[in-house]
This record gives sequence, C-alpha cells and structure tokens, in this order.
Amino acid sequence: MINQVYRLVKPRQIKIDFVEEKIKKNEIIVRPKFLSICKADMRYYIGSRDQKVLNKKLPMALIHEAVGEVIYDPSNEFKVGSKVVMIPNTPMEMNSEIRENYQTTSKFRASGYDGFMQEFVVMRKDRVIEYNNIEDRIAVLLELFSVCVNAIDNFKNHVSTKKETIGVWGNGNIGFITALILKKNFPESKILLFGPNNKKMDYFSFVDAIYDINSIDDNIKVDHAFECVGGPHSENAINQIIEHINPQGTISLMGVSENLIAINTRDILEKGITLLGNSRSGYQDFKESIEIMEKNQDVKNYLKTIISDEVVVKNIEDINYAFNLDLNNDFKTIMEWKI
Repeated sequence: MINQVYRLVKPRQIKIDFVEEKIKKNEIIVRPKFLSICKADMRYYIGSRDQKVLNKKLPMALIHEAVGEVIYDPSNEFKVGSKVVMIPNTPMEMNSEIRENYQTTSKFRASGYDGFMQEFVVMRKDRVIEYNNIEDRIAVLLELFSVCVNAIDNFKNHVSTKKETIGVWGNGNIGFITALILKKNFPESKILLFGPNNKKMDYFSFVDAIYDINSIDDNIKVDHAFECVGGPHSENAINQIIEHINPQGTISLMGVSENLIAINTRDILEKGITLLGNSRSGYQDFKESIEIMEKNQDVKNYLKTIISDEVVVKNIEDINYAFNLDLNNDFKTIMEWKI
C-alpha cells in the first residue's frame, strides 16, 4: 500500500512523501479523522527547537494527538469503521518496573518518528483503543487528557500526606485539564488556580479559587502543587510554588522547558519538598481517560470550551493555515483531517 505522509522538512515547510507500507499481522490501518496541534508540534513548525535537534529529527510528520477509524484489520479483531484513539508512545520492550512512557527505548510519534499527519497510519494493535459515546472532536483531546491522568496517578501513588488544598500553576491546556481531573479525583479538596490575570482565567469556573500570580498574599498556602507552565516562565512558577507550599508538600512538574532553569533548592531542602517529574502517557492512562470521558458528560462539556478553532484540512495550505491560526489561540486548535 502506498501512503501519503505529510512531513515537515524545515520550519514552516511541509511536503508530501509517498511511502510504501507493509502490514504485519499484529498491525491495523487507521484513517485519521481529527488531529490536535500541541505546543511541541508548534516548536518544530516555527523552528524554535535547537538547530541540532531540528537537523536530527526532520523531516518528520508532526502531530501526536489524533483519533481515527479502522479501515483494515487482517485478523478482524477490530471492525471496519471502529473509532479509535491512537497512542503515540510505542514501547519496544517489556518492563514491569518502569512505565512505558518513561522507558528510554520507547519511540514517540512526532518526536523523532513520524506522527499522525498521514493519509493512513499503520498502528500496532496495542497502540489503539476503541471509544464510544465521545464526539470525535472531543476524543482528539484524549492524548492531552491522558498526560494529566498519568501525572495525577503518579501523585496518588507517591503522596500519603493531607491534600486539603492543591494548587495548579498555569492557565493553559494542561492546567485546565489537570484542575478538571483533580476536581473529579479529590472532591473534598480545594483546587486553587494560579495564573496571570487574563481572560483565560474565566474558563476555570469549576475550581474553588483563582489567584493572580502577580499579587498572591503571603498567607495563601497549598499542601501540594502541579506546575503546568513550562517554557521560560516555569522558573518563576516553580519558585513561587516553593514559597507557597506547606512543608513536605509535593510539586508535580508537568511543564517542558527548553533551557535549564534555576530553582530555590535551599527552601526545597528546608521544607522537605518532593519534586515529581511527569511526561507523556501510556496505554493504561488512555484507557482510564476514555472511561472518565464516557462516564462524565460535564467533563466533555468543559473540554468543548477549550477548543479555540476547528479547521477542515484538505491540503498543505490548510495545514499551514491551522498552524498559523494556533499561534494566536488561547487553547486548542484541532484539524478535521480530510486528506
């Protein structure tokens, strides 16, 4: 089978490569239906990654957030037309001690390996999960949702101290979904949002309190915190958390920074603070995410509010339009894939 793969060859330049695909017994073919643009995709697209990284990883098809429909399964395990979410992380070995998304040998789509901007995608069967009762345009957020589920599950497994107040720093996509899942998992806890005072804060109507990071009273304290800022502002966010977190609290780090940052290790030591790193997700996180979405209509309703734009994509010009649109969007830009 000849497949059309839409690869970024250099910043802002996408071309079509024709690739011959061979289907193995444990693989299926999925036609992408909805794709979602992530900040990681955008860093490749505009060329803000280090040039050495770009030279190493390009050309490459972008996008690791996608849902589609099964069009071929040689063993008939999946029915043709089944709606599935595609898992971008691909473990290459079995390891009962290290989760698949933290294994150094795992491959991740749109990070050194072709992502989902393809006419068809050949997927291992253990890398897709069927879903129902979720609109495709909402289901495309499952990958992002699963990343937050992974972080919160790590938090549950590591923290046994009180959780009366949990702070979330960051009012973007990760901060929104993290706060939303925390409200579901810890209904007795107060979920506090910390971010810059702008219109994005209005979307967080489900949290217990909202604080402007530029004017937080000294007496505001949290038992634990989730850092969902990333980038150059993560340094200020982490140091502010250290200032406002109670002794022996846990800081769950979720934001990605391209450069090294300086943090207040003196107070980390004096307060006995635990830093918990989180990245990506795996099969079980996706499975749990689907269960949460399918059972909770309010979660799906809230997720609808962070879709800033939806673009119908039929050609490369439409792809470029969607990426350029995303540069100025507050939340998510999704593409209805009609290639």
